[in-house]
Amino acid sequence: MPKVPMNDSGFRMGIDLGGTKTEAVLLDVDGAVQFRHRIATPRMVGDPESEYGGILDAVIGLIEKTREQLPPSSTCTIGVGIPGTMNAETGLVQNANTTCLIGRPFQQDLEARLGRSISMENDANCFALAEALQGAGQGYGMVFGVIMGTGCGGGLCINGRIHKGRHRIAGEWGHFSVDPEGAVCYCGNPGCVETKISGGGVENNYHARYGRRLTMQQITRGYRRGDTGCVAIFEQFMEDYGRSLGGLISIMDPDAVVLGGGLSKIEELYTLGMARVRHFAFHDHIETPVLRNKLGDSAGVFGAAWAGI
Repeated sequence: MPKVPMNDSGFRMGIDLGGTKTEAVLLDVDGAVQFRHRIATPRMVGDPESEYGGILDAVIGLIEKTREQLPPSSTCTIGVGIPGTMNAETGLVQNANTTCLIGRPFQQDLEARLGRSISMENDANCFALAEALQGAGQGYGMVFGVIMGTGCGGGLCINGRIHKGRHRIAGEWGHFSVDPEGAVCYCGNPGCVETKISGGGVENNYHARYGRRLTMQQITRGYRRGDTGCVAIFEQFMEDYGRSLGGLISIMDPDAVVLGGGLSKIEELYTLGMARVRHFAFHDHIETPVLRNKLGDSAGVFGAAWAGI
């Protein structure tokens, strides 16, 4: 059974950089929380240079504030979770939802300012790691963590360790194309999983069919009331969810799947959605548990801490 890794040499600090908030946590050698603090993520629409500089300053400030909470002579590892991935060859951020980070040496810039090494992980990897160690995936060997929110991402943990893959994109199922006739994703490919089962994707699909905007929450409520348009879009969402997750289970056969993000609260994913998953998966009796997360929006910052160096 995977266990939370202990850190005999000192404390663990985690930083979770999100689109609206950035959070820090400090864990002691036993994994207990010693300090937590959140700030608003700097946003400067239309000025990516200033926005990047603001984020860099904010993260440095948060790290310094958290380091002040350490007992005298104590050391700590530092891990930073970001809404993107690091290119293994160039060291530059790629595929980031916070677009001012794209093409930037964010890790190198932080390390130069701090004068020490840190680790940097994709936020979905941090989510998967935290849920595998202390959340809904605790006790399972291979855990696939799914984030279904405005976008759609994923991370893979095997025996309590993040599996990154050769190109550090293991688990990025949101950009697997499942419909060649589907809407073009921001990555450039048509019909990606993200265009089908993320909140933004479902909302765009409703708008494309009916010419007006509803939020995912409104579409879900409309489905439950029996509104014809919402029923059609929501049932397609369930079909796409089943095809996407059923295919993933067929390929990877994980011990458990943990759902996170705002859409993970939709009850139908665990009932009607699971019926569709079983239909599309390549096995007569799929028993893979698909679990609601336990750590909520704390998962990212804890995962970053446990991934730190």
